[in-house]
Amino acid sequence: MTDFPAEISSLGYVILGVKDLDAWTIFARDILGFQVCARGGAESLDLRMDERLQRVVLERNDADDLLEAGWEFDTEEQLTRYVEQLRAYGVGVEQAGPEECRRRRVESLYRCDDPNGFRHGFYYGPAIAPMSNAFRSTVMRGPGFETGALGLGHIVTRSADAKKTIDFYRSGLGLRVSDYIRAEVMPGKTFEVTFMHTATGRHHSLATGELPGEKLLGHLMVQVKDMNDVGLAYERCLAAGLPIVMHLGHHPNDHMFSFYVRSPSGFAIEYGHGGIVIDDATWKVVTHSRLSDWGHQRGEMPRG
Repeated sequence: MTDFPAEISSLGYVILGVKDLDAWTIFARDILGFQVCARGGAESLDLRMDERLQRVVLERNDADDLLEAGWEFDTEEQLTRYVEQLRAYGVGVEQAGPEECRRRRVESLYRCDDPNGFRHGFYYGPAIAPMSNAFRSTVMRGPGFETGALGLGHIVTRSADAKKTIDFYRSGLGLRVSDYIRAEVMPGKTFEVTFMHTATGRHHSLATGELPGEKLLGHLMVQVKDMNDVGLAYERCLAAGLPIVMHLGHHPNDHMFSFYVRSPSGFAIEYGHGGIVIDDATWKVVTHSRLSDWGHQRGEMPRG
């Protein structure tokens, strides 16, 4: 259990800085099944996956990387108490003004910087689309993405200093450790990844380790409700000639059936089904010795 009176509910949104918005439009809409919505200009796009107006935001930026992770709270009171906890821990937190809240489609927003170079947003009151503008995918067969109280999915980030970063996530942000994987993730190199969850229990909303590469974001995971949509998306990737980072397989810790495809920005997208939800009353933290218990044969490595 946690010592934090106020806790993050879920990973509510991510902001990605990308170079090629046109390539992302095709990839997100025609391959992954997002609904792509323009923001009234040529510099950003929203990728919708449910009733929220903001889940994944693409902003034109040469970084081709993660810019911000947005953490959601169920009530404004919880958010206020959480910010007080952060400040008591020594985290420098700034409150966003009305214009920035409008841009992020939330009622209230605070921010702090991550030790590794991206930003965390803490917010309450996400904007919901009207019934007349319900989420629609042009390619998905099933009822859509697994979001709701579990959030948009998860991110796996690279740490320059894993010990310092994990201490910040646990003691500063109040994330709960789910488990660890200590395994060979590159030929001849063994790494340890720490997986962490929020109060609503998606197996992990964030994982991190001193992983190879230059980008902050190793991959972004989105989960679908119908297993067939994983297979159909995999076939669309193959038909389009997209680089598969890891082929279809299954993880031993979160039980996700998935594959990984390289995005137009170089980092990977994990597309999965069947991830578990943790009950902290009965959950035991363990270390797994394999990244996958079957499949996930390696293809092309992500760029960066």
